[in-house]
Amino acid sequence: MSVPSAFAHALVPVATALGAGKNLINGRLLGVAVFCSMMPDLDVIAFKFGIPYASQWGHRGFTHSIVFALLVATVALALSSTLKCRPLLVFGAIFLATVSHPLLDMLTNGGLGVALYWPFSNERVFFPIRPIAVSPIGVARFFSEQGLTVLKSELLWVGLPSLALYSLLRLVRRYQ
Repeated sequence: MSVPSAFAHALVPVATALGAGKNLINGRLLGVAVFCSMMPDLDVIAFKFGIPYASQWGHRGFTHSIVFALLVATVALALSSTLKCRPLLVFGAIFLATVSHPLLDMLTNGGLGVALYWPFSNERVFFPIRPIAVSPIGVARFFSEQGLTVLKSELLWVGLPSLALYSLLRLVRRYQ
């Protein structure tokens, strides 16, 4: 599977929530945001139905688009009272968590790219720099030497920037 691991995808909303503080992003919203940061990869079920990877309905297709992230955030608005958060905050947090997924995938060194601009384009895109090692498919393969290589790569390219985001948000909070 040519994606960062679930651990890496969860780092973005976790760092944001911890940096912003519980008064802004509570545990309920954080839980939904973490789920949404991983949700685009539910598209791997397409393989079970014989849908080709390169299809707009396949892995890294429509669920990895900006439009999909906007739709998920719009649906999340209905949860704002349940999440005990302001609707605009719910929308923003869920959009950022969901769209962070394809943006991280665009940094991987494998796969076909992501359909970021679907439905306006089915083109698969990457960032010009692709430093994140590809995560292997399956639990057994993940807990291998290749999996350790992926975790090291993610620590450097996702963990450190997430720590910087957390620190920046804490600093902003301190001086408000």
